[in-house]
Amino acid sequence: MYFREPKPKHRRNIIKMDPDCAICGAPAEMACECEAKGLDVAMKQAEDKVMKDMYFQIRQWVRSHAQDHILDYFRMLSDQRKTQHSEHLDQLTNHAYHYYNAPPHPQHLADAQRQLKEGIDEDWKASVELYPEVLEYFFNLVELSLPSNDDPVVSDPPSRRALRGNRLNVESVPHQVRAAAHQEVLLEAGEAEEEAEVGEDLGVRSMKTAKL
Repeated sequence: MYFREPKPKHRRNIIKMDPDCAICGAPAEMACECEAKGLDVAMKQAEDKVMKDMYFQIRQWVRSHAQDHILDYFRMLSDQRKTQHSEHLDQLTNHAYHYYNAPPHPQHLADAQRQLKEGIDEDWKASVELYPEVLEYFFNLVELSLPSNDDPVVSDPPSRRALRGNRLNVESVPHQVRAAAHQEVLLEAGEAEEEAEVGEDLGVRSMKTAKL
């Protein structure tokens, strides 16, 4: 019984070769920071180009709504303050006519007006102090939508498709050249074989002629 010897398996050689720095050309083992810093610069430039207008629109939207909210809140406080002031003036007037049959003393009215002004200032200060909280609230309302990692726009961006297309074009040319060269070699081999057969035929004929 005949056993075929197993063919030796050829291990595929794995070539590891880290490229030099694309910026300064230093060897990879030096681990320079040129590429990392270059990436930071490119990141900042791309962010400014693409996101600058978006950031501006978001800030304008948040600012506008925060201002409207603060003004509405202040109006609510000031309206309550003015209502209390009017009630206080009515009390002063009723008290003065009830006990003195005369309008309120001017100093009492001035004090009431001063208290109203101080209260309005306090209400405005309390409203303005809410800006950090209100701004943060409206910024949190902004939604950022990111595509999933398996979305074609992420997994197969235009740059990768273009690169893949270039590789196909580059690889197709050598293949065509190799095919043409292979065909040319076959033709040359065929012609050489025909010439050899013709030469052999002529040699046989010459030998027969010599014998005659």
